[in-house]
Amino acid sequence: MPAYATNMRIKFPILALILEAVTIVLYTLFVVYDTGDKHGHDGGHHAAGNESHHETPMKLYPLFQDVHVMIFIGFGFLMTFLKRYGFSSVGINLLLAAFGLQWGLLLQNVWEMHGGKIRVSIDRMINADFSTATVLISFGAVLGKTSPVQLLIMTLLEITIFCINEHLVVEVIKASDVGASMTIHAFGAYFGLAVARVLYRPGLRNGHENDGSVYHSDLFAMIGTVFLWMFWPSFNSAIADPGDAQLTAVINTYFSLAACALAAYATSSLVEKKGKLDMVHIQNATLAGGVAVGTCADMNIQPSGAMLIGIVAGIISTLGFKFLTPILASNLGIQDTCGVHNLHGMPGILGGLAGIVAAALQRKEGYRAVHSHLCCFYLLTRHQLFISDFILISIYFSVSAATQAGGLASSLGFALVGGLFTGLIMKIPFWGQAPDQNCFDDSIYWEVPEEEKETEERLAHGDYSKNKAEA
Repeated sequence: MPAYATNMRIKFPILALILEAVTIVLYTLFVVYDTGDKHGHDGGHHAAGNESHHETPMKLYPLFQDVHVMIFIGFGFLMTFLKRYGFSSVGINLLLAAFGLQWGLLLQNVWEMHGGKIRVSIDRMINADFSTATVLISFGAVLGKTSPVQLLIMTLLEITIFCINEHLVVEVIKASDVGASMTIHAFGAYFGLAVARVLYRPGLRNGHENDGSVYHSDLFAMIGTVFLWMFWPSFNSAIADPGDAQLTAVINTYFSLAACALAAYATSSLVEKKGKLDMVHIQNATLAGGVAVGTCADMNIQPSGAMLIGIVAGIISTLGFKFLTPILASNLGIQDTCGVHNLHGMPGILGGLAGIVAAALQRKEGYRAVHSHLCCFYLLTRHQLFISDFILISIYFSVSAATQAGGLASSLGFALVGGLFTGLIMKIPFWGQAPDQNCFDDSIYWEVPEEEKETEERLAHGDYSKNKAEA
């Protein structure tokens, strides 16, 4: 691997400053404060029912804080399980999120400019944070194997593709995805897996000595898990219509997470030797319920329905970590460092399927009322019913399920195609990446403390235990 591959002194500062300069120019031209006037009542994607928030502009700020904590602390610390990659897990997470939220706010709202301007409000800042979540999910799939330069390129392209898909799913197809199981979790996971496939490293096929955890790194990762677990109800409810729908989203997420945690613990004990618990399962699979219930979080599925979704999510996520991840790596060449397929991919698809079923059963409030009234009016105005009438009524009531299916298909399609394209761009040698032997190691891109360097040298020469015993 040529020396320029890991030397970022020129490439990284120039790329970062160019991206920020372009962003500032675009903000100067197109972005203003939302003053709450008649042109500023549109909250953008997912926020059609949030007009009332403009009467009290800071009403959503507590939810924004919760989502912000999830993005910067939850996702960041969740990836610190690697024993020698903690700086990069938290530090690059901050870098990507800081750029991503700026880029996401621009592109998410370019469809709904008023007077040629994008008006910044709390709900749009929440949506911007959501756009960065897709990148952080994908980041987990390639963690330890990519350079900061490559990851900035991925952020730029992924958020652009995400915003196109989100607009198509929410505004064109009209699918309901309040907790973004499809548009964020499934999209981010399969985008990252597609990138990981393109960047496949044969030299890591048999593993890497640094691709693992130690006691304290797993403990740090649990910090991320607990923060995500606590604040996930805010994530799924932040963009819901205020009132009953928002409360329903909180309750459904609350119970889905609780049931998922028990299912993950039970399944982990079942599949591990002597019934022991695996910290990898507990760090990740306990969160799958929040992912899976996202699409139908604001639907009337009842707490028991949310719990059922959580149980299924916890089971499939744990089984995925135990059995599926090795298969993806050995048979398909997909080296998924964090197991995002198990935490975000499969539960995201489960959430999309749950949304289809919930919509078919008319569990979306408002949709059910409107359509039932229309059908009653239709029946009352008919003097005689024919088979064609029943077919028409059936289509009328299944159209929402069809839109949900369309939203899921769109998200998966854009993720796979977009991820393959982005992976090819990231693979260009100019961007640089660490050689196989330096993967999963902070010292290739970070200044690490001297005592850590000494420990690394001792471990490399196999004399650490000897020196420790002599002391």
